[in-house]
Amino acid sequence: MPSIFRRLATIVAWVLFVFGLLRLLIGLVMAFSTGPELPATQVYLDFAVGVGSLTLSVVVMKLRQMLK
Repeated sequence: MPSIFRRLATIVAWVLFVFGLLRLLIGLVMAFSTGPELPATQVYLDFAVGVGSLTLSVVVMKLRQMLK
């Protein structure tokens, strides 16, 4: 495989990883700073998007290793 696919997979994995960490951080801040005014669904959705993004970043890194 050309190395461009490997580089692209690396970039995508890092973007997903950083996005996932930011979403978890934002969800954590929202959960503790807003109190009962914010619906719990929104906080749960932030955590779900963060965990999903982190999971996808692991999947992309595993696929990147298979591109050798």
